[in-house]
Amino acid sequence: MTLFKFSVGPWNVHEGADAFGPEVRSSISFEHKIRRFKEIGFSGIQFHDDDAVPDMNNLSEEQIKSHARDLKHFLDTQGLEAEFVAPRLWMDSRTIDGGFTSNSASDREFALWRALRSIDIAKQLGSNKLVLWLAREGTLCAESKDPVLSLHRLREAVNAILEYDPHIKILIEPKPNEPIDRSFIPTVGHVLGFANGTKDPNRVGALLESAHAVLAGLEPALEMAFCLAHNKLWGVHLNDQNGLRYDQDKSFGVENIRSAFNQLKVLIDNGYGKNGEYIGLDVKAMRTQSIEESFCHLENSLKIVKMLESKVNRFNKNVLKQYQETRNYEALEMYVMELLLGEK
Repeated sequence: MTLFKFSVGPWNVHEGADAFGPEVRSSISFEHKIRRFKEIGFSGIQFHDDDAVPDMNNLSEEQIKSHARDLKHFLDTQGLEAEFVAPRLWMDSRTIDGGFTSNSASDREFALWRALRSIDIAKQLGSNKLVLWLAREGTLCAESKDPVLSLHRLREAVNAILEYDPHIKILIEPKPNEPIDRSFIPTVGHVLGFANGTKDPNRVGALLESAHAVLAGLEPALEMAFCLAHNKLWGVHLNDQNGLRYDQDKSFGVENIRSAFNQLKVLIDNGYGKNGEYIGLDVKAMRTQSIEESFCHLENSLKIVKMLESKVNRFNKNVLKQYQETRNYEALEMYVMELLLGEK
């Protein structure tokens, strides 16, 4: 039986458009997605603010809360809960040059407004987690922003969020590149350093996505370990990535099976999930898939997680200790490969 709770977001079942082509599938209704997620085996739903409350920019604060309460009722009827809410700042015309770090004061004000409304939504949904994917908080033109001033502005925004609600926890999800090529907070190491300078570091932690670590040229399992060693790994998004090319969001384990094994191993060995943390599967369907196959990538990823979890549970720690003591790492490496390839 699995040790973990699993979560997914509505955007993980999408129409298939990308930077080089149009939509290839029809839209699936929000309600249908949520019901199918439950059937597949997810118990938590990840939300952008406007997933939860569409057209929120044209609603009053009380209307936003009312819509969120209606959504909470729907989730309750499905036996689901909200894992987090994240302000979708990167899709608004006011945030084409970043939100919290924009050179425009009015754009920065809008970004903070969306973040605070995301907290309102999260509270109505019964969640105390706000995720900040700082998608455009960086530069496309190196000289366009003062990087030191920008980090001060980002810290001011995070401090304002912390002041707004004394119970909210902020999970910063770093990404080294795309959609901007110079990110101010590109890795979890940057997240933890940044968190230490906020007014309440105990409420600022990290959400690590496998593909984002690969895009930084780093090993996802070690990035998770770094956060775990600081008690700062509050969320993970498992997926896969073929090298340093654009963010692919492939099904978990399909490209780097040994890395996937070690990601689960570090989570299991260190008790991830014991405080209610979710494993999120942030994967996207291939453009070639039909609408009838729109959920296969989620089913496949969940199956691979559970298969690798079984491998981790069969990992012989006495054999590990023996090879560690003798420094026989060739034998250890072969043991791991035989385990992964079904020979153990």
